[in-house]
Formats: sequence, C-alpha cells, structure tokens
Amino acid sequence: MRIAGSLAGFPFVKVVADLDESTLHFIDSTGNPLHVQYMARHILHRPLEELLRDIDAFNHDMYIRPDRRFYLGLLALHRRTDGDGAESVLLSLETVEADTMTGAMLLDFYRCVREHIQPSAPLFLKPANHLQESSVADIPPAELPRLLAHELFAQGAYAPLNPGAAYGRLRVFRTEAAYRAAADPPGRHDIVVMPRVPDDIPRVAGMINAEHTTPLSHTNVLATGWGIPNAVQTGIVERLDAAGLDGEWVRYEVSADAAEARVEPAEPPAGPGPGSDPGSDSDPGRTWAADRVVLEPPETGAAPIAELSRLRMGDHYRYGTKAANLGELIGVLENGSRRWLGFYRVPRPPRADLLDHLARRLGVHGPADAAALSAAAARLVRKHAQVPRGIALPFWLQRRFLESSPRIQQTIGRLKMVLETGAGPLDSLCAELQHLIATTRLPDDIRARIDEAVVAHLSGVGRFVVRSSSNAEDLEGFSAAGVYESVRHARTIDAIVDGVREVWASVASARAVRLRDEAGITLEDSYMGVIVQEEVSVPLGGVLVTCNPLDSRDFRNVYANIATGSVADVVDGVGAPLQHLYNTVEGGGRTVSLGSAADDLDARAKAALGRLALIGRLLQSHFSPDYLYETPVDIEWALDGELIRLLQIRPYQVRSGA
Repeated sequence: MRIAGSLAGFPFVKVVADLDESTLHFIDSTGNPLHVQYMARHILHRPLEELLRDIDAFNHDMYIRPDRRFYLGLLALHRRTDGDGAESVLLSLETVEADTMTGAMLLDFYRCVREHIQPSAPLFLKPANHLQESSVADIPPAELPRLLAHELFAQGAYAPLNPGAAYGRLRVFRTEAAYRAAADPPGRHDIVVMPRVPDDIPRVAGMINAEHTTPLSHTNVLATGWGIPNAVQTGIVERLDAAGLDGEWVRYEVSADAAEARVEPAEPPAGPGPGSDPGSDSDPGRTWAADRVVLEPPETGAAPIAELSRLRMGDHYRYGTKAANLGELIGVLENGSRRWLGFYRVPRPPRADLLDHLARRLGVHGPADAAALSAAAARLVRKHAQVPRGIALPFWLQRRFLESSPRIQQTIGRLKMVLETGAGPLDSLCAELQHLIATTRLPDDIRARIDEAVVAHLSGVGRFVVRSSSNAEDLEGFSAAGVYESVRHARTIDAIVDGVREVWASVASARAVRLRDEAGITLEDSYMGVIVQEEVSVPLGGVLVTCNPLDSRDFRNVYANIATGSVADVVDGVGAPLQHLYNTVEGGGRTVSLGSAADDLDARAKAALGRLALIGRLLQSHFSPDYLYETPVDIEWALDGELIRLLQIRPYQVRSGA
C-alpha cells in the first residue's frame, strides 16, 4: 500500500489524530487525496456526499472548533545537504493554513505524532499561519521544536516561478559580467541560466535562476507574459557543467508538482538553426515566436491634461493603459462596483459560492445578501484605500513634441527603415533618438500646460513621480514590465519636464523597440502618455498579485512582496523582499520568505496586508474582462499607517494550464 504522496517535490503523508479514541491514522493518499474522504469512509462512517453537502460545517468542526475531537495535518519529509555534501532528513508536521489551533492544541498534536514515529527521526512543528506562529511563541523550542515556513523556503533548492516547457539552446552564464560580455547575446531560441536573470533580458525561450528570486520580479512578469518557463534551481550550474549541456539544445520543463527543474538533451533543429526564424515549427515546446499583439488604434488628436480621477478604463486610447486603470480604480474606491463581489459569487464545488466566507471577512452578520456585502466592501475600501493625486498627459502632447523637432523626425524615419529592412545600426540609432528626445527643448505652450495642470490639481505636493502610461504596456501577452522609465523625486517644473521627456524617450530604447517589434507592435503605433503623481514616502511598500504564482490551483491565496521603504526596491529587484501569502477565503496569512530582512512584519502590518488582500480580490472582480472573475490583478501599494496607498493596478499574466 502506498501511503505517501508528493507535494512540491516533498514526500508526505496525511494524518488524523482522534482524541476520543487516542488513535493516530496515517492516510493512504492513493484513494484518499483529501482528509474528508478518509474520514467519511474509515472514521465517521458516513456517506461522503453527506459531508460534502455542507463542507463548510465539516471544515469548521475540524479546523475552527476549540473543543474539536480531531486534529488533521500533514507529515512531510525534507532532505538537507550540508557544506560537506552529507545528507540528513527531518520531518515537519503542519495543519492546513486555515486551522486556528491554539498553542496548547498544537503541542498536543505534536506529542501525539511524536509518539507514533521513529524516535530517531527529527520532528518539527511547522506553523501553518501567522496566528499559529504567535500562539506557540511562548512555548520553549525544547518542548515544541519548530521550523518556520520561511526557513524551509530559504533552504529549498527549487521554486517553479512560471510553469511551462521549452525547447532551445542552453546558455549558461556564471556571472552577470559574463552575460554582459557575451559576443553572441541570448536570443529568443535560447534558454538562459545564470545566478539571477537581469530585468533587461531580451525575449528568450526560458530562464533558470541559480539563486533565489521572487515570482513578482520584473523578469518573472516578463516570463508569464511571454509564456516561457522560469524557475529557481540552486546548484543548476554545476549540474549542467557535469552533463556538458552548455551550448547544447535541450528540453526544459518547470512543473509545480516536480522536485526540480527538468533539463534534458535534445536534437538540434533540422533547419538552419539559431540564425533562422524557427517560430513556424509546430512543436509546442518551441516558444521562440512571440505572440502578435494587436493594438487598439490610439487617439492622438487634441486632448486636455486630465486629473486622474476623471479618467476611466475607456480612456486608455488617449492616455495609456496605466493612467486609465488608475482613473478607473479611483472611481471604484469612491463609488463602489456592481462587479466586485464576482469572485465570491462563482461556484466552488461542493460550495454554491463563497459569499458566506466574504461575509465573515467583511464582518457582516446575518444573511449574506449582495446589498449588505457591497455596503461593507465600500466601507472597507473608503476607510483603508486611496490613490495618490495625479494628472495624465495625453498621447497628443507627445505627438506635438515629436513633430516640433525636424531632427527627431529624421531620426525616427531612419529607425523605421532599419526596422523594415532588418539591416542597420539599430542600437546606435535608438540611443541617438533617446538622446534627442531627452534633450530637445519642450515647446513653451506644452510646458505651460503641464505647469497649469500641476498648479490646478497638485498644489501642496512636495515631491512627484513621473511614470509611463503607454498604449504598449500592461497588455494581454505584452506586459512591458520594467521596459519604460519612471522618474522619482521631482520637485520643480524643470524636474517634472525633464522627467516627462525621459519617459517619452524610453519608448525609443533598443530593448523596448526590439520587444515591441517581436510582438508585432510598430514604432508608429507606439505612443506614450505620462502620469505626474504625488510621490508617497512610507516605511513599507510592495507588490501584491491576486493569485498564488507558485500554484495555479490555489484559488484562496494572494501573494505579496514587501520591502521596507520603497516599492521600487520590489519591482526593480533591489535586495530580496519579504514574501507573504494571504488567504482571502478563510482568512489568515503566512510568511513564505524573509528575503533580506532580519525580522518579519509586526502584527499591525500583517493585519493591514490582510485587508489589502481582501481589497485586491474585490478589485480583481471589477477589473476582470469576463464573468469567471479569474484574471488576477497586479497592485503596487504603499502602507501609510492604516491607509493603503494604491499606486498602480494592471492585469497579472497567468498562462492557462500553467
């Protein structure tokens, strides 16, 4: 009988402690993948269908009741290798993440399991959530040995950042300097392996990071948008060296259920090879050909500089996607939304919906009718969420500026010719055009319009951030994360104008031009709006996505990357952020990684992030393009006491079947 399963590469067995019978059950996971299935057949002797009809009542009895009869958990096996290569094993005991066991109950559960396993096997309690971590804090470790989730994560050799498969030529770079110095830069047929893949990576077939990074880094946002596999796999460079695979053609696969990234030798392509256009090959593992993106025709006629609060999603063709999304977000925070309960309305068999769960998260007592839930949601967002003030410059101003300079127009014409013919000095032309845009004097009337708009809408602001809002970013299949510039710490009109030109110039960077060209977005179709916004200085900020990037089957949790002091540190990959998961169904959260931080967040910050997680789910429903409400959103945020400043919102790319 096989009693062990595998979860994220770790062998495990589910257990049930029956306090009334003083019995510990080890569950055969072959026919009982869920605790409820085993308990119905072998302990409660009740029809499974009967328990599933009221699964929330069953879960309450098993995971919430303080006087419960049963303790349910999971026993996992972990292998460690020390610096000398010696391997050791340990066992971890954990409950489901929604379990509210007290410290005394967890100690009782640990002792029960300890009595029934081999005495020589090291056993540690792994608290399943922040509540459990705090509840066992006062129990001496000698009495209750424990291992926190972030400690296991830091020791983990494999993290499937973006599942998928690829076929390509393997390129191993042992340092970033070696990557920068390569005479043959990586191309879209290459699978790149290096300590940490840089944010300015060109379109490639796959990525492997030999050091830990985060699922919300710019590189992984690009990987999800491109639909290519990306993973953390420590020790991968040595493994590939031993196999002699550097420079060879391979098949590469990343799976959430695997114990490691799979890299296997493969035959090279039958055609001319890397210099050709192999995108026509029908092999689904060949991710060389970028998806062709169709842009909605931009509106470049005269339009005013607009206050962000006056924009809505339909204004993206004049002001760019980012500005339109922020305007829509302000409207939702102020007026609510008929759609924002959508995620919780969707059936989750055996549940008819999750509205009762939402009611508990919102503190609604009595019947969970839509009106009461919507009113409670409105109170939550009005009390705790806000978008910093800002203005949006339309595409029209960029067009007017570009047309004001004959030299800029001539250089644009030369660059178009290079793109059409595929021959010529693209990098130097892009650099020349960027320099011209960044240094050409802004016409007086455009400068005056910007100054007037700042005076009218942003008086009293001491520092500004100038951000991109293109029609060629935050799109399905083309996120352009990290491709365009943002300029921070502007204080004067001169600094704001310099920032506007720098953002406009970033449209012409060689990287941006190549990425758009591969996606079928022409230079003449690419326009840049600009956001001038109040800059927020707070002790805590980061990025939240309303999904679990490491497990596409997890509909409960949202993922947060957190940095002290700067959102930019998270999105730019400076240091390693804290990483948390927050459950938006049953509630609670857990720490996945401390990153570069010495300590975790305090309870007040964790509670605020729990509220942000719930607000994110409501916004996911509003911004969803369909009625399944499955499309996650990516939110940049900053925590200012009890107030959550929402700085950006956009779709988060998730590939179906990943």
